[in-house]
Amino acid sequence: MPNGSRPRSLPHRLLALATGNWLSRGYLAVFALSLLVMFLFPESGFAMSFLLLTAPLSFMSMVLPLGPGTEGGWAVEAGAIGFWAVWLLLCAFVNAAVLGALLTRSANAASPGSRALLPRGPGSPGSPGSPGSPGREGTDEARPASTRSRGIRALLAPAVDTWLARGYLAVVAASLGFFLVAAYLLPDPGFAGIWPIMTTAPLSVVAFLVASPVEWSSSLAWLSPLLFTAGAALSGLFNAVLLGRLARTLRAREVRPAA
Repeated sequence: MPNGSRPRSLPHRLLALATGNWLSRGYLAVFALSLLVMFLFPESGFAMSFLLLTAPLSFMSMVLPLGPGTEGGWAVEAGAIGFWAVWLLLCAFVNAAVLGALLTRSANAASPGSRALLPRGPGSPGSPGSPGSPGREGTDEARPASTRSRGIRALLAPAVDTWLARGYLAVVAASLGFFLVAAYLLPDPGFAGIWPIMTTAPLSVVAFLVASPVEWSSSLAWLSPLLFTAGAALSGLFNAVLLGRLARTLRAREVRPAA
């Protein structure tokens, strides 16, 4: 098989997405800047910004057995820090690939070749809404609602039509279920909220900041877990859409025939 027609491996496709457009390259530049801030200003409030930039995958390092703070000899500690650094870089490249896939799909959707796949508009010859077509008056009112519903379904479809996105949503649902059980049924929920924050970051941090003030009011404290759960669920759905778009783009690149 010629080299030009040989399908590239998954790491090569991820690397191409992570460095193939201005959005993914800009993200990697901001990530590199956050690492520089961590080394130059370790006491500043932005020193840990690299964790948010690489979330949610980077938050998994909190439950991994290796990382900063691992006790042992110098070889064990050096190996743990090295493993954590490699994991952090991998998280950054995956997020960059997600952004690259988002921009790639947007460009493909706007390409001239994709116009032939679009449904004909109301003014197109032969369409139900064109002049002279029967039933035009009856469909004019129903068309905007159906168009909006199709748009919403198309927007959310990547969150449920790939195994990667569905698996992620299952993890999000498990973390939110555990949090709700701990918040309403257990006498001491402890740090149960850390799991949905980790699985749906970085936007779950915003949900936490919105729900926290409600907990300070004694009469509305019961509402805080529900607000946080709703915000975290939306954050997880947003992440699932991005992961689904990444999986779609990787699959399309894998089956695309060579020119």
